[in-house]
Formats: sequence, structure tokens, C-alpha cells
Amino acid sequence: MRVLELKNIHTYYGHIHALKGISLTVEEGEIVTLIGANGAGKSTTLRTISGLVRPRSGEVLFLDKPIHRLPAHEIVALGIGHVPEGRRVFPRLTVEENLEIGAYLEKDPRVIKERKERVFALFPRLYERRNQKGGTLSGGEQQMLAIGRALMQDPRILLMDEPSMGLAPVLVDFIFETIQNLNREGKTILLVEQNARLALQIAHRGYVLATGEVTLSGPARELAQNPEVQKAYLGEA
Repeated sequence: MRVLELKNIHTYYGHIHALKGISLTVEEGEIVTLIGANGAGKSTTLRTISGLVRPRSGEVLFLDKPIHRLPAHEIVALGIGHVPEGRRVFPRLTVEENLEIGAYLEKDPRVIKERKERVFALFPRLYERRNQKGGTLSGGEQQMLAIGRALMQDPRILLMDEPSMGLAPVLVDFIFETIQNLNREGKTILLVEQNARLALQIAHRGYVLATGEVTLSGPARELAQNPEVQKAYLGEA
């Protein structure tokens, strides 16, 4: 089943044409990755899906229904979770309060409690830090919290923007293992990641973006073996 589809999306920041006809699909149960250089339009693609910026033309379809004219809070309510670049946890709130904000649409305390327990099982470090302010956490712990906060709404699809940015290698491995575990449990994921090698290792399919356009797409294994991708993004001659 197709969870998400972008059709010929054009997004602008003022006069800057950031996305120039982006089209892509994400099927249920997939990890799909977007790779490309800085400024290629990867984060803008996720922000357009989430309603943080509105496309000037084209369509964003979620479960075959157009969402590109909806406000961001309604898009969240439909079942689209967004783990933003730079984590953006609430620094003055505790870990537990950050998680509870992620479940603001859920009114049943029992459901909120169950989801919180699920996040703590996924990230035991967060349980240890549950009464600690978000701003005092390490970078890796903040990334766990950002993912956990998005999971608190039990989204149908999870948009993840540069989850490995600024993390030590051991934590990068842990975060990518977590992404794979979430996918094995049935979570659909659209992943933006600067570390193209790791992203293509765990993804089912991928899209290569350059200056706001899709230049290549296909199964992740094929993209990883593509000489052009290897030279530009995998550091291979």
C-alpha cells in the first residue's frame, strides 16, 4: 500500500526555487532514503510533507488523500511524525515532559502511559534521564528523545532528518540499528541522511537529490553500486 506520494512538487523560499518538480513514493513497511549534498533539497522535502512549508505547485498525497494544503498540526494528526534536523528538543522541559508533548493529540492517559513505556523500552537511557532537563542531555540522548517524542503519536510514517548528525560512531550505529528495529516492527520511514553509505545499507529504496531535483532513484543496493553515486556520495573513486 502506498503511504506517501509526492507529485511534481515545487517549493520556494521567497524567490529561491528549492524543490523543482520532486516526485517520489513511499510504500508501507519501507525505509526510503533521500541522499544528496547540502542544499540539495532533502530537508525541504520533509518540511513540505509536514506542512512546515507549503508547495507552490504539485501534490502531497498521504494514503491517497491530498494533504499539501493542510496546516501542520492537522498533518501530524493524520499520522505523520517528523524527527527534525538538529533534534530540537525542549531544553527546559524534562525528558518525560518532552515525550508527553509528543502525545498531545492523545487524550487517554492509559495510551500515553503505554507509549511512554514503549519509548523507554526502546531507549533505556531516557528512562534513566526521565527527570532530567532536555537541554542537559548529550547529543545522542537528545536524538533518542527526538525520536521518542515523534513515536509518542504512534505515526503511520516517520520522517527522519539527519539522525546521525554530530554523533559519535558508536551512537550512529545504535541509532541506525534502532531505525531498522522500528522498521522490522512495521514502521514506515522516510530517511534523510548525510551518511549515504549507512543510509543505503538499511534502506529498501533511495532517491538522489541535486539542486532540488531527483537525479537518480531505485533499489538501495543498486544505487550503492552505481559509479556516479559511489564517486559523489560514498567517497569511492
